[in-house]
Amino acid sequence: PRGPFMAELLALLNGKTTDVRVVEEYLDSLEHEDRVGAIRSLGRSQQARLFEAADGHRAITLADIVHADRPAMEEVVHHGKNSLPAFNRFAKVFVRPDEGSLAELWGYNRAGSFIEGVVGPGYFVAYAHGTDEVLVDYLRVPPRRPEHWPPILPNSARLSRLVYAGTQDVLRGVSRHVSIGRATKGGKPMSAWFVLCREDPQ
Repeated sequence: PRGPFMAELLALLNGKTTDVRVVEEYLDSLEHEDRVGAIRSLGRSQQARLFEAADGHRAITLADIVHADRPAMEEVVHHGKNSLPAFNRFAKVFVRPDEGSLAELWGYNRAGSFIEGVVGPGYFVAYAHGTDEVLVDYLRVPPRRPEHWPPILPNSARLSRLVYAGTQDVLRGVSRHVSIGRATKGGKPMSAWFVLCREDPQ
């Protein structure tokens, strides 16, 4: 069922203009489950509009993705929806490395056992992109993973070569919990967007 929070967020992104500050305030006013439901109501056009509106709006850093007080290798889940017509609900899951560079995060795409088995887990390394964005880089994979994560595979394996290989995602901040991303390949933007909502510990 479509809750009122879904309809309200859609209305904010379907008008003639988009005031991302109003979108930010609205998302910050919601409880976690409603916030996830709201961002998962967004289709391709709303995600594309939000990505453009978020340009320069709110700087996003690695500490916004995984808070500095979270232990190394403890996962932080960002629930998401991408702009594909099917299999579009997923999560990007991040950890802070247990050693090595503190200027990056490690993660993969949690999309269920079927997608992860057929396509692959889509491992990545994330790091700052300019002064106010984060790059999710599938050209690199982490050297290690938490024990309960799936085995690390190169993004040239299975059908990952069609989905993740050569891809880098640009993340922009929207609100305290929500970010919006666009995929690029070879440095060129693709017609592929996704929206994420961080889940904080209870």
